Amino acid sequence: METDTDLRVGVIGVGNMGGTHARTLYDGLVPGLQLAALCDIDPERAALLRDAFPVPVYTDRQEMFDRESLDVIIVAAPHYFHCEIAEEALSRGMHVLVEKPMGVRASDAQRLAAAAKASDRVFAIMFNQRTNELFAEAKRLLDEGALGRIKKSVWIITNWYRTQAYYDSGSWRATWRGEGGGVLMNQAPHNLDLWQWLLGMPSKVTSVCDVAKYHRIEVEDDATILTEYPDGSVGIFTTSTGEFPGTNRLEISGTRGKMVLEDGKLKLWMLEEDEESFRFSAKEGFAVIPYTYSEQSAEGPENGHLRILQNFSEAIHHGTPLISPGIEGVSEITLANAAYLSAWTGETVELPLDTDRFDAELAKRIETSRTHEQIREDFKLRSTYSERWQVRW
Repeated sequence: METDTDLRVGVIGVGNMGGTHARTLYDGLVPGLQLAALCDIDPERAALLRDAFPVPVYTDRQEMFDRESLDVIIVAAPHYFHCEIAEEALSRGMHVLVEKPMGVRASDAQRLAAAAKASDRVFAIMFNQRTNELFAEAKRLLDEGALGRIKKSVWIITNWYRTQAYYDSGSWRATWRGEGGGVLMNQAPHNLDLWQWLLGMPSKVTSVCDVAKYHRIEVEDDATILTEYPDGSVGIFTTSTGEFPGTNRLEISGTRGKMVLEDGKLKLWMLEEDEESFRFSAKEGFAVIPYTYSEQSAEGPENGHLRILQNFSEAIHHGTPLISPGIEGVSEITLANAAYLSAWTGETVELPLDTDRFDAELAKRIETSRTHEQIREDFKLRSTYSERWQVRW
């Protein structure tokens, strides 16, 4: 446990999220942490950072590690580098907070989790949506068994709409080599984390991941996952970046009732009698179980990123339990990997995940991964070909 002295923080990868974390720290919004150094491999961005922040800016993290006396590292680099950078920082005795997802491969995430457990450092992940009051209340209710035995969960999370311009904005986006996946790897990790946080990990995963269904990309922009759990319950998770207007609706049903999270509300139907016992004791074929209804609305603006940073600082300084422990990021990336492997093989994937098999399949896709220019040219050719053969009414 550290003293109350402000700890020196380095941020690695200073794009959209990294830049926001840097500004939050520089503005003194996280007691106990102070911005001390920045690192980004893009020379142009590094030059802009030098004008924006009066701290040392590096384009090589090894140089930053060697020159600066840092206590904490925030990792916001591209996905493939999350585990590598975090593991190195831990080995150098630094506390680490990593952006979501924990990595691209569950095998890398497992290795990082082991390194974190072996260290005496605080390791957290930026699953900021865990701080949302409605999800926190849902977690409390489920942990207390308020819904009884869970039967089914259905999460429609299709309000991640993105245009082609979004995907074209970065050469690393929406490629196997650069990002390691599509909507499951970039937009939906928060939802996958919340899903397993609320309901636990499944034993089987079956999925359909549609590549380039709506965009000129080489990864999935639409995915549907079916999960089976050891207790016989099932889950459905469907997400997309190609639907507008989209939906964000999570429904969880159990033997004692049902909850729905949608439109900033947690709606709760609580049965006065357990459905399983009522099912066999009722004398009428169309009997109705009495229930009560209540709902809770979200209050105030969301500040999840700031709360995770503050909680991270409190964990280092005072031993406060983490809202989002880094090692729990393994579960989310395992779900995504299992979904990909199921889609690639056409099989139901059983957990624990065969990480060697997943890594081999991903390597095939990385080997044939293309640049954005090649992807655009490929779609241009395909579009020209198809238009030639259309019926012209």
